[in-house]
Amino acid sequence: MARAIKKKKPVSKKKVRNTARKTAASHADLLIELGTEELPPKALKQLSEAFAAEFTGRLQTAGLLFDALKPTEVFAAPRRLAMRVPAVLHRQLDQSVERRGPALQSAFDANGKPSKAAEGFAKSCGVSVDKLQQLKTDKGEWLVFHFEQKGEAAGKLIPDLLDQALKALPIPKRMRWADLDAEFLRPVHWLVLLHGDKVVKAELLSVKSGRLSHGHRFHHPRPVKLNKPAEYVSKLKQAYVMVDFAQRRDKIRADAEKLAASVNGKAVISDDLLNEVASLVEWPVPMLGQFEKSFLEVPAEALISTMQDNQKYFPVTGKGSKLLPYFITVSNIRSKQKARVREGNERVIRARFSDARFFWDNDRRVKLESHIDRLKDVVFHKKLGTLHDKVERVSQLAAAVAQEMRIDPAPAQWAGMLSKADLMTGMVGEFPELQGTMGRYYAAHDGEPTEVSAAMEEHYLPRFAGDRLPKTATGNALAIADKLDTIVGIFSTGEIPTGDKDPYALRRAALGVLRIMIENRLDLNLWTLLRTAAVSYKDHDATELGQTVYDFMIDRLRGYYLDSGLDRNLFESVAACRPQRPLDFDKRIHAVSAFRALQEAESLSAANKRISNILKQAGDRDWDHVSQELLHDEAEKKLAARIVELTAKVGPLFDRGDYASAMKLLAALRPEVDAFFDKVMVMVDEEAVRDNRLALLQGLRRLFLRVADLSRLQD
Repeated sequence: MARAIKKKKPVSKKKVRNTARKTAASHADLLIELGTEELPPKALKQLSEAFAAEFTGRLQTAGLLFDALKPTEVFAAPRRLAMRVPAVLHRQLDQSVERRGPALQSAFDANGKPSKAAEGFAKSCGVSVDKLQQLKTDKGEWLVFHFEQKGEAAGKLIPDLLDQALKALPIPKRMRWADLDAEFLRPVHWLVLLHGDKVVKAELLSVKSGRLSHGHRFHHPRPVKLNKPAEYVSKLKQAYVMVDFAQRRDKIRADAEKLAASVNGKAVISDDLLNEVASLVEWPVPMLGQFEKSFLEVPAEALISTMQDNQKYFPVTGKGSKLLPYFITVSNIRSKQKARVREGNERVIRARFSDARFFWDNDRRVKLESHIDRLKDVVFHKKLGTLHDKVERVSQLAAAVAQEMRIDPAPAQWAGMLSKADLMTGMVGEFPELQGTMGRYYAAHDGEPTEVSAAMEEHYLPRFAGDRLPKTATGNALAIADKLDTIVGIFSTGEIPTGDKDPYALRRAALGVLRIMIENRLDLNLWTLLRTAAVSYKDHDATELGQTVYDFMIDRLRGYYLDSGLDRNLFESVAACRPQRPLDFDKRIHAVSAFRALQEAESLSAANKRISNILKQAGDRDWDHVSQELLHDEAEKKLAARIVELTAKVGPLFDRGDYASAMKLLAALRPEVDAFFDKVMVMVDEEAVRDNRLALLQGLRRLFLRVADLSRLQD
């Protein structure tokens, strides 16, 4: 007889439950500030958000958040990463823990003596076997041990959680400083760690925690003593530091807009530049600067590039977005001599603009085409030749694209030869980001046709996801040719993108080609153009190389549609038919999408899948045409007649790409298709009748395959 052990009523499967109560007195706000040398401005915002997310996530996992729904306040400035976490518990809640041991049937022998498994489990729990209890569930009975686990103090847990969060930050390269072993993005000088009004003792990244922060480097070089987290923002503001990144950014924008309005202009403020400027200053003081109107003779793009990229200034434009001779700079000090600060910035920008004007005047002394031969001295790729070799290939391919577009190929061919010539100019040498843009200006100056000059800039479009597309016909042709040559050429070298490695941005180029063809409504045969491009690479089979690149681009097309929210099965149903024209592919996508909204869609999709399976089982070969004499059943006669009738109607629609109208007509086949499968057996013993019915189904399937493989919608 088994030894009697005190039983406990069946308990919940949950093994841990909190037993202490949360009260207002059990928690306090937690302030963390990591003081550093100036952090990289382009990474500051992302880094601060990642820091807060990593740490608060660990706090929540540790059970130290009183209310996980209360948001953490994130602060970031050039010399600090900080956060204020609301209502952090002073200690973890006590927990009732249940440890499950061996099954009851293996815990005792026939005489009720504890087995080694039971004794081992009791020993691991620090008790004798008679102190264990039983747990009974619908899945069996086990020995269990219950105990109360006291919660750890937050002060003991927070330093380690903070250390883990810092190590998890997305920092590509960490640095060391002095002779210390600590590693971080920049040297660390102080650490504030306040839980309520108490300092959490810790030593991280070579510094000990405390309650002393630091204000503005010049306006308030003295330490700032913090008594509690709530006074962080106000005390730092008194020390000339706006720690709230969003407030600092909003102040810069508002002040810049006011300054621009004072000269009847509008500040050009991009989000990226605004974030970068806000990451460079602790106490932003925007001011208006001015430059000579004569500099406006230089292309505005060159001046704007200098102001934004080199000097981090905001340009000012007037009516029609025309550049005005003003700029807005943001100082990090409240100077008593604002005029001196302004003059210093104006002196710097004047020197930069003088360089731009020199290049602009000097480059125009010769024609753009004079630089073409110089491209022979620049290697495009060690296996693909020089830039001159590339423009010759692009020129021929652009002409082929233009011919398929049914436009004059001559402008596209000439634009292809000129397309990289501006890379040899002084302006692009000094400002590489102006490639294409300066080509447009120089081509126009030389008297080239508008289509050709515009193509100099447009052939680089789109440069990134969501970027604008070429507008001119020649620009479209050249953009497609340039990108296809690069993709096919790099594929010919075997440097195919893998995983997240795509050093030549071939995925972006492929998506650019597809967007141009689809969104600019260019009905071009992608497969034909790829094969034409592949012919230039004599060491490869053009068909094989073209097919490889085609498959790669279809995969990018899949991403294009799935990113827009398209159902994968819908894409695969169209892709199964391998349309060679991206625009045609797009028309089919929209047609099938509209078809799926019809009541008949589900039934016809299921029927197509059934037909596909029947034909595969029957050998999936071509059967002869349908013989009217072998149609015996009324249902198959009606289906055959309906197919003949609709084929005549939808044929012209398919030919002109009106797939949506065609699919709407084909939806009317549902009654006949349903009746056929309800009343007719296809795989009968009589071979002639069976083959005739298979031919009927094959004809029906081929009709739908003019658009998509509807059977894929059922996967």
